[in-house]
Amino acid sequence: MKLIRFGELHQEMPGIFIDNTYYDLRNFGEDYNEAFFESNGLRRLEKYVSDNRSSLTPVSPGTRIGSPVARPSKIVCIGLNYADHAKETGAPIPPEPVIFMKSTTALCGPYDDVIIPKNSQKTDWEVELAIVIGRRASYVEESEAMDYVAGYCLHNDLSEREFQLERSGTWDKGKGCDTFAPLGPWLVTKEEIADPGNLKLWLSVNGKVMQNGSTSTFIFGIPHVISYVSHFMTLLPGDVISTGTPPGVGLGMTPPLYLREGDVMELGIDGLGSSRQKCIAYAPHR
Repeated sequence: MKLIRFGELHQEMPGIFIDNTYYDLRNFGEDYNEAFFESNGLRRLEKYVSDNRSSLTPVSPGTRIGSPVARPSKIVCIGLNYADHAKETGAPIPPEPVIFMKSTTALCGPYDDVIIPKNSQKTDWEVELAIVIGRRASYVEESEAMDYVAGYCLHNDLSEREFQLERSGTWDKGKGCDTFAPLGPWLVTKEEIADPGNLKLWLSVNGKVMQNGSTSTFIFGIPHVISYVSHFMTLLPGDVISTGTPPGVGLGMTPPLYLREGDVMELGIDGLGSSRQKCIAYAPHR
């Protein structure tokens, strides 16, 4: 299944993508949140769609598409998970996964504008594969880790490099700005993705391809990442783990290249769709 959420920001309703059409599932009566995943919601949703397929109503053309999951308890990110990306940024290959957190208030839809933060000069792009957790996970064995996956999403892990790297402390403050986590367009359930460890992913800026990689070059694969993170924090249903970005970010260029007002990013992953975000300048009370 390909799950969507649609409608105005903070007022999104559940839907599904079937045969190139978005359908309204508000009569299903549940949002795609922690309670939904925790209570075997995917199986109940599959039955609902099967029982009501002929009567589903298409979503009106032009309707905003939101994040395919409701605001999770946390967005966990893995840094430097591609060897060639670590090299381009001048960082050593990490001996263990690098974990940082992304604010859940950064979450936005796949086609929403991205706000360049106030006083930002170094806002950067990062196409990533995101995992959505389907079951409470704590001290998970690597051999069982995939049992905890609900599905996968496309994610743009936007980063303000000065805030992240030059302002002291952790990476988090360069990662959690508003609109810095466009997710979707779909949550694709795991049975539709035969090998998440071998997916092509790409990103362009103003029509020029900047990133063109594959999850086959992960340093730490998906089962290892899930198991590793679960040894440091309990993962709740609906939580998101973003798995790192391939080379081609602005920080790694000579000289570095960063996003400016009016720039347009387009990105995609095999089987997970594509998204598009236009950069706009910060304005108070937006």
